[in-house]
Amino acid sequence: MNLSKKEIVDILKSPDMDIFNEADTIRKKYVGDGVHLRGLIEFSNICKCNCLYCGLQSSNKFVKRYRLSKIDIIDIVKKGVEEGFKTIVLQSGEDEFYSTKLLCEIISEIKNFNVALTLSIGEKSFEDYKAFKDAGADRYLLRIETTDENLYKKMHPNADFENRKRCLYDLKRLGYETGTGCLVGLPGQSVESLADDILFFKELNADMVGIGPFIPHPDTPLNKEISGDLNLAIKVMAITRVLLKDINIPATTAMESLNPNGRLLALQSGANVVMPNLTDELHKEMYEIYPNKVSINKLDLEKRLKTINRYIVLDSFGFRNH
Repeated sequence: MNLSKKEIVDILKSPDMDIFNEADTIRKKYVGDGVHLRGLIEFSNICKCNCLYCGLQSSNKFVKRYRLSKIDIIDIVKKGVEEGFKTIVLQSGEDEFYSTKLLCEIISEIKNFNVALTLSIGEKSFEDYKAFKDAGADRYLLRIETTDENLYKKMHPNADFENRKRCLYDLKRLGYETGTGCLVGLPGQSVESLADDILFFKELNADMVGIGPFIPHPDTPLNKEISGDLNLAIKVMAITRVLLKDINIPATTAMESLNPNGRLLALQSGANVVMPNLTDELHKEMYEIYPNKVSINKLDLEKRLKTINRYIVLDSFGFRNH
């Protein structure tokens, strides 16, 4: 199905929730009832960027910073593999301590466990992305956050909107399964710009799209702003499923942080992926992009999925059909 920008805006503005059921039907037809698990490792909370909405922003002096060593990372991967995880996601702030050489060593060692590997480590050069791909990385997640260039500049001091887009198209050219996404409810964001975000995901032909509501962090300049609307975030996600039928869409942690059933609501409205956090408890707490992050383990998730007639799939792929 193709939707025009006006049609998307109308759906987003309407109180009607029919799009949730439509997205759920399409999800079932194209990607099935299995919920794919991705084991997340947050290996550094040090970041050179100063994004206004993020608790890890470089100007936040209240963050206790950490970096995990290659040995620490591999140890967590090993435990994750023993639990049955077949996809690992390495995520960090934009921390320049990890050279391309070191990251390639880490990637190569992780690939020895016969797992799929997603990187979420920010903006890099084409050459760096190529080196990571050659070392064995399969997927890369880089959220655009907003396609409204003026809003992007406000939210990302000293960042370059065109460079962000360049990174995403470079990743596609290199053959990565490319993930992106947006924040819903950023101060000053319009419904029209959310429609543009959705159309951008389609134009990019994204393989994965992560959508989450904005949640203000108390130690950022946006601390007095109100949280994004959960229903609107799920609606953006549902429309994305309708337009990009066979992609992977995570039920994001932020949704559950706003509503105890947020993750299940997302899974009933088009989502098919959950990313349990494998990071140890101490460092997990220190990786605070937004407050009250909710964790879930495999056993609890399995029980909750049964209530909506869904089940866990521990595969290394979940790749798109084309």
